[in-house]
Amino acid sequence: MSKLSLLCCTISLAFSLLGQRNAPALNFQNLFSAEDETVISCYRIPSLMTAANGDLLAAIDERVPSCGDLKWSKDINIVLRRSTDNGQTWSEIERLVDYPFGESASDPSMILDKRTGEIFLFFNYMNLDTEKDIYYLKYIKSKDNGRSWSSPIDITSEITKPEWKQDFKFITSGRGIQTKSGKLLHTLVNLRNGLHVFGSDDHGNSWYLIDTPVLPANESKIIELADGSWMINSRVNQKGIRYLHTSNDNGKTWVSTPDSLLIDPGCNASIIRYTSVKAGDDKNRLLFSNAKTSNVRENMTLRISYDEGKTWSEGKTIYSGKSAYSSLTVLKNGDIGLFFEKDGYKENVFVRISLEWLTDGKDKI
Repeated sequence: MSKLSLLCCTISLAFSLLGQRNAPALNFQNLFSAEDETVISCYRIPSLMTAANGDLLAAIDERVPSCGDLKWSKDINIVLRRSTDNGQTWSEIERLVDYPFGESASDPSMILDKRTGEIFLFFNYMNLDTEKDIYYLKYIKSKDNGRSWSSPIDITSEITKPEWKQDFKFITSGRGIQTKSGKLLHTLVNLRNGLHVFGSDDHGNSWYLIDTPVLPANESKIIELADGSWMINSRVNQKGIRYLHTSNDNGKTWVSTPDSLLIDPGCNASIIRYTSVKAGDDKNRLLFSNAKTSNVRENMTLRISYDEGKTWSEGKTIYSGKSAYSSLTVLKNGDIGLFFEKDGYKENVFVRISLEWLTDGKDKI
């Protein structure tokens, strides 16, 4: 073999090995699929949380007679699966919220209070037989890492206004946050009046509305930035991009800007803090997942930011096919957990991602 041929073979082998290293060798675990059921029409709206003891909780809508949203279905339940080993294996499905036929619960979202260990699981409720189109906002809570749950608690009167009774309103699915001060924060959408933040200063014993509308915004996620300010990352329909809203005064006022870097088809996404210098980590890191296209729900992508969301990496494609809502969490071993709707809502899969894979080995914890 000539030296030139040997060189070509060496280069070819090197690129082949590089391609194998960067290949998305990801394991999709289908946690909820109506194709395996005879009664359930579909599962939708994923919410993923890591409990204080490290258990993973994956909650979702169990939509029985149809795949329609809350106001179009008389039987939607909130169900859950659990993992105690960083997502390698999962428990059987258990129903957390199951009202009689005619009453439905939808759009799960969770907050972990790290100081008390309690988990709050929020949902939206409607009685389609007696009060069709009237939304109530509720939660259940767990003191034992999601092993048992309270009865539903209605906080509609605490976090909405009386004149909103007839409005199309709902708590955003996915998750809320706890700030460094201990405050619990979450978002709710009123399609007529805009996005609002609600919170609790007493570990969920009482809740209040911050009466400042955030526009434009539909389903959104709120995070606390390193300087203590708040940032909301929002779905905005028919724009093809996400919008960012920041507040330096605990939500009294907001500055809103389009983020042309984060293209989006008008779909719920997920943003979480991965690491924090103030918490003792080496860098500030944020993670963001969404269907990375401007007009179609596909191409589930995970990105990382090192400057508190001012810029983002191009990201790594998790799944190039049809994909929609997603929910992120940090596993107890430091990996990243992603739970998302796949293949036109036929599957709802969990995938575990390492920081090394996401950054091609350029970032070490």
